[in-house]
Amino acid sequence: MIDLRLDRTVWNLSSRQSLLAAAFAASAAIAASASLAQEGIAIPVPANEQPAQPGAMAVAVVAGGCFWGVQGVFQHVEGVKNAVSGYAGGEEATAHYNLVGSGSTGHAEAVEITYDPAKISYGKILQIFFSVAHDPTQLNRQGPDVGTQYRTAIFPLDQAQAAMAKAYIAQLDQARVFKAPLATKIEPDHKFYPAEPYHQDYLTLNPTQPYIVYNDLPKIENLKRLFPDLYRGDPVLVSEARSPD
Repeated sequence: MIDLRLDRTVWNLSSRQSLLAAAFAASAAIAASASLAQEGIAIPVPANEQPAQPGAMAVAVVAGGCFWGVQGVFQHVEGVKNAVSGYAGGEEATAHYNLVGSGSTGHAEAVEITYDPAKISYGKILQIFFSVAHDPTQLNRQGPDVGTQYRTAIFPLDQAQAAMAKAYIAQLDQARVFKAPLATKIEPDHKFYPAEPYHQDYLTLNPTQPYIVYNDLPKIENLKRLFPDLYRGDPVLVSEARSPD
């Protein structure tokens, strides 16, 4: 069985011939997107970066394509206590994978990152998000995944996060760090809803799945290369975070 994450319409194809044709098309799309992707590049820190400082656990919510890879990246970041795949941008009633995949719910596949502000700052979270976790120049898509549910977005929890995100996007655009303007939108006042359990820890649990191999494992290598001081070899998993002490 061909195990590729394709556009949701592919899974509705009934004939073997159509499925094989779609798989070949997806493989070509993966190869093309890999050659054009603007991720895994060094970028400057936010100009208004605040140093990490002691405090209660903090939360950031971002969206950058398929949540498997974004979650996997932040699970390998020092200072991150939990990273949960889920949905943001729509209503609670439509926060379900089979509905979000239609692209009509307003949701994006998102990741909620709980982190220790004494070890990592919000600005550093954003730097990793833009540099490693996805290509922020792609509009309503990431690689082979197409639709508004794969958009690049930041869901700030307060005005301080919104201000930093807005300033950082402007800084990166002005510096022309990427070959095209950032497509990332700032979307405040949206709740985050965790995804189904089978989506959690997906990268770690499925390291040989073709989509993970081609699209997501390179992100982990880029994190290790670009942020060696923040890279952790053993990921912090949702399953572990939910386990009793």
